[in-house]
Amino acid sequence: MASIDPKVAEIIDRRNAHDSDDEDALISALEEDDDENELNGFREQRLQQLHQEMTRAKAMRNSDTGRYSEIKDEKQVMAITTSTKLCVVHFMKPDFARCRIMDAKLAALAPKHFDTRFVGVDVQNAPFLVAKLKIQVLPCVIAFVNGVGVDRILGFEGLGRNPDDFKLQELEARLLASGVLVRAKMYDEDEVQGSRRGFIQKQVNEDDEDDDWD
Repeated sequence: MASIDPKVAEIIDRRNAHDSDDEDALISALEEDDDENELNGFREQRLQQLHQEMTRAKAMRNSDTGRYSEIKDEKQVMAITTSTKLCVVHFMKPDFARCRIMDAKLAALAPKHFDTRFVGVDVQNAPFLVAKLKIQVLPCVIAFVNGVGVDRILGFEGLGRNPDDFKLQELEARLLASGVLVRAKMYDEDEVQGSRRGFIQKQVNEDDEDDDWD
């Protein structure tokens, strides 16, 4: 994908999922942000790029990318990972506290990243994949690029200094490093909004630590 102008990217990425569909509002924000001394041609180029990015975003969202959904059939999971360029799969058990936390984090992250497909699957519905991928720790998040697993997050391993209360930006950074996300899109206000919606984890009971699973 061609690189996007930093100002255009910031205007789009700072908008929430609802506002991002209002192209007029985004154009207005871009024009307000532009320096009065900027060349008209450069301004026009940015406006054109904003329109193209908005059109692409809507098309990608209509193809189920940029949203987090649970898949019941492991054959469908295999089809998604092999047919989608960028895909994040969460192998989980719904009754595990940490899996519920990871579910909420991925659900908050997905709308920002419309180039990537985010799915979750109950391990009880995916015995073949669990065996093939040798999944023994939950939650297990695997990043797939062109059908190849390029990284896996076991439990909350490697997510921030305090893994039991990791931030969306830390999860994004980990997935970004694997190449399954296009660019960083989380800002401090996203963390605040996530907290208000209940995405930020409450204390996990030690008896609910779900690392070992078989």
